[in-house]
Amino acid sequence: MQPREFIMPAQSVVGSGAVEQVGEQCRKRGWKKALVVSDKIMQGLGLIARVQELLTTVGIGSAVYAGVNTEPVVEFVQEGLQIFKDEGCDFVVAVGGGSPIDAAKAIAIMATNPGSIEQFKGIGKIATPGAPLVAIPTTAGTGSEATLYTVITDQKTDIKMLIGSPYLMPTIAIVDPLLTFSSPPGVTAATGVDALVHAIEAYVSVKRQPMTDIFCLSAIELIAGNIRQAWSNGNNIEAREKMMLGAMQAGIAFSNSSVALVHGMSRPIGANFHIAHGVSNAALLAVVTEFSLIGDPLRYAHVARAMGEPIEGLSVMEAADRSVRAIRRLVSDIKIPSLRQLGVDRDRLGELAPAMADAAIDSGSPGNNPRKPTRQEIIDLYGLAYNE
Repeated sequence: MQPREFIMPAQSVVGSGAVEQVGEQCRKRGWKKALVVSDKIMQGLGLIARVQELLTTVGIGSAVYAGVNTEPVVEFVQEGLQIFKDEGCDFVVAVGGGSPIDAAKAIAIMATNPGSIEQFKGIGKIATPGAPLVAIPTTAGTGSEATLYTVITDQKTDIKMLIGSPYLMPTIAIVDPLLTFSSPPGVTAATGVDALVHAIEAYVSVKRQPMTDIFCLSAIELIAGNIRQAWSNGNNIEAREKMMLGAMQAGIAFSNSSVALVHGMSRPIGANFHIAHGVSNAALLAVVTEFSLIGDPLRYAHVARAMGEPIEGLSVMEAADRSVRAIRRLVSDIKIPSLRQLGVDRDRLGELAPAMADAAIDSGSPGNNPRKPTRQEIIDLYGLAYNE
């Protein structure tokens, strides 16, 4: 086995009530003033005020940027960075789902790296560490609190820019399942499937490693075994705790081994049809898994078993096929709508599919898939996904 790097947050605080430690964790590091990055929903729920209160109690000041009300765009990064500088902040606290955390990552990096966020598109282009970052997720989904990546949309080109660097890893991840109670069923379903895709793709990725395998299988089991309960009863604390832990484990896993074909194809759907990332992942997961099985059937058999499928006595290919069945049943049970149900125009999808396939390939993610797709196969998979 070749040496492989494995990176995760320097510190993680995980469990019910973990957010109450934010002030003390920051005080111990000598930080003085935070920029709290979030959205209007978290502000309306009073969570931003609570975080500020916890910081104030230990003598730490704060300013707020609550403008991340869509998936993060360059404008949000510029606005937040300006407040960071004007207010004399020395660290960033992200509160919310993947969008505020991704925006906060970009703001923290731009606080110490001159230029514009667009110049860092790609992997390994950030020269110096950013401002310290505390990530407090409020959804069990993106795992952004434990990843080396951020995705920022360039509104001029409508391109989602994937930016990757060890310097994007949060300094502290505070993972409190109580903060997910406000997530409605649709958000719980979409973000949960997003986390499941992270875990599955990290497990079958050609860039996988033994350390990520451990996190992947645990995450698949936790998410597949609890997403229905969290979706059907948002106050189920045990299900929420396990979903939150699974999402973080999945984030750690894919951050160290990469995602694959589902994510490569999903981003163009989001960019062209403005569909939530988790929903587009759900639309693709079964058909892409079915396509990919033959590339590594034993791995997909392990996925099936982790999802609770009985595979004893089956051949490897039969067991692998059970993963497709498990995925379709899960997506149906938690009522994630298909592309057709979301109103995606079939003809428009057909027109855009070639360019979307090119964008998927350009992302590099399909190259990590156990079965490498051709451009035409990706186009065909978009058509199959429409009919799911």
